[in-house]
Amino acid sequence: MIRRKRSDIMAIYLYTGDGAGKTTNALGLALRSIGHNHRVLMVQLLKWNKETGEYKARELIDNFDIYQFGRKGWHGEKNLTTEDKKLAMEGLTFAVKRVTNSNVYNSIKYDLLILDELNLVVYYGLVPEKVAIDALDEITLSCPDLDVVITGRHAPESLKNRADYVNEINTIKEPKIVDCKEGIQY
Repeated sequence: MIRRKRSDIMAIYLYTGDGAGKTTNALGLALRSIGHNHRVLMVQLLKWNKETGEYKARELIDNFDIYQFGRKGWHGEKNLTTEDKKLAMEGLTFAVKRVTNSNVYNSIKYDLLILDELNLVVYYGLVPEKVAIDALDEITLSCPDLDVVITGRHAPESLKNRADYVNEINTIKEPKIVDCKEGIQY
């Protein structure tokens, strides 16, 4: 592999798999980007919890904007409703409008866009695959220097094919009971 420094070519990074850490990987890229004085937009689909570390960080970090589009509480795959579909579509539409020149936010230029759980909302059928691909195409055409990170289990082949980098995160070992720790799991 040849590595070269680049600053003006956009790439799409996709994190998928059944292991923990997909959002955490995306947040690592966000931290690195912010460290270079870049502006980051994170749009969380299917997420609502305002007590997560990343959501609380929005008040502490200047170049980090985060928005959530999810119904309160995790209801499980079998209990998804039209409200979940509406919120997922709103979130993706919001992200596209926020980063492209077709909105009232034109004065904000983002360097990194994180579409958290996009893989999962496509898998569940809350956002059709074609709509997700079209959104990525619009972002690519409108923002040629914006990097995009996509997270979530069950990434469809169409999104894997559209991404420039695909990483699968798998669990090798974990305790039978996982105690969620503030600052680690949320």
